[in-house]
Amino acid sequence: MGALLVVAVAMVAGCAVLVLLLRQSLVDGLETSAEQRAAALAAQIEQDGLPASIGDGDGDRDGGGGDDGDSDEDSDPDEDEDPEDVVIVVRGPDGAVVLSSQPVARLLSDEDDTVQLPGADHDYVVVTEEAETDAGDHVISVAVSQEDADESTAALLPLLAVGLPIVLLVVGATTWVVVGRALAPVERMRRQVDLISGDDLGSRVEPPASRDEIHRLALTMNAMLDRLETSRQRQRRFVSDASHELRSPLAGIRQTAEVAQAHPGALPEGELAEAVLEESVRMQRLVEAMLLLTRADEGGAGQGAAEVDLDDLALSEVDRARRLGAARGITVDGSGIEPGRVLGDPATLGQVARNLVDNALRHARSRVAVSVGVDDAGVWLIVDDDGTGVPPEERERIFERFVRLDEARARDDGGSGLGLAIVSEIARAHGGEASVVESTDGGARFRVCLPPA
Repeated sequence: MGALLVVAVAMVAGCAVLVLLLRQSLVDGLETSAEQRAAALAAQIEQDGLPASIGDGDGDRDGGGGDDGDSDEDSDPDEDEDPEDVVIVVRGPDGAVVLSSQPVARLLSDEDDTVQLPGADHDYVVVTEEAETDAGDHVISVAVSQEDADESTAALLPLLAVGLPIVLLVVGATTWVVVGRALAPVERMRRQVDLISGDDLGSRVEPPASRDEIHRLALTMNAMLDRLETSRQRQRRFVSDASHELRSPLAGIRQTAEVAQAHPGALPEGELAEAVLEESVRMQRLVEAMLLLTRADEGGAGQGAAEVDLDDLALSEVDRARRLGAARGITVDGSGIEPGRVLGDPATLGQVARNLVDNALRHARSRVAVSVGVDDAGVWLIVDDDGTGVPPEERERIFERFVRLDEARARDDGGSGLGLAIVSEIARAHGGEASVVESTDGGARFRVCLPPA
């Protein structure tokens, strides 16, 4: 309907302009014809004097405004009732009519552009020309009827009145069919999407065969459904893993409490409080890690962006790691730390450095090296250890949530399997990436690359 309305307005305006231009063109043609007629008569008068009559019809000749009777038919009464298509009058120097094609011609004035003559059904176009003679200047007025222009315009209007609705019907029908065919795949896609529920995200929209915007829309919707399905699977796995992880410390606390309740004095003094404290700390770390991951999923890990000196964060973690590693005989080397500034959240970026250093301390035999630098790729943070390393087939999976390559050892060391997942999510939220390769020390090299400030 919108397209049809626009076409209708445009065509009506076009038809109006067409009629006006056609009529104006015809009137201009009549005016040109009158000018030629007046110019020819002026030249004849200048050369030969006043003729006895004008044109093909009868005329009457006046002298000083009187009737000289030079024409024997100048008193034909029909002249006043039905003027000819071309009416001519010549006035002398004193303004009196000296020659006219018929009596009604005396009504012409040299000041008129158009005139309505008595007995005529149409207006006349009036053109004036001057002829110079010895007796003085004669003024010639030639009037041409607009009957042909009016009739041609009137003949065009019925054609437009009939043709315009037909054209609009054709345009409307064509638009309806084309738009209906174009939107048919959209309706089919809508029905398919309507059948997809939150419990079953495995269905996909069938893309139409045409390689147009709707085809790309179907591909986009399928990609969106893929992301939703992946997100739901990750959510379910996350909930399942989190429940499993929380069950262990809860079970330990409950078991210790039940033993203390059933057998008072069976546990050494303070062991219950120590067990509860240890397991609650473990639960707290797990909950904090899950909350941090949730923030990263929602894009909150990169909020509060400010310029951060990554080297300062690394040096702080090196000092902390040296205190922790001294008891285990692990050397922590920070000599490779160089200035590097990034744009991000200082708290979450500090968590990245801490998780990588803690992971290295957990797996290193005798040495951990921390370095910061800048290259064409951006600002990077690298943490090396001389532990057992990460097998190539596990280097992608290790950044997933609740993944531990050494399950028993990781639990004993307090690992939750979320540290490297947090590193990966925070790096991604800051426009960077995390990766792991083999270290020159024989263990693992974890590398985080971020855009420079």
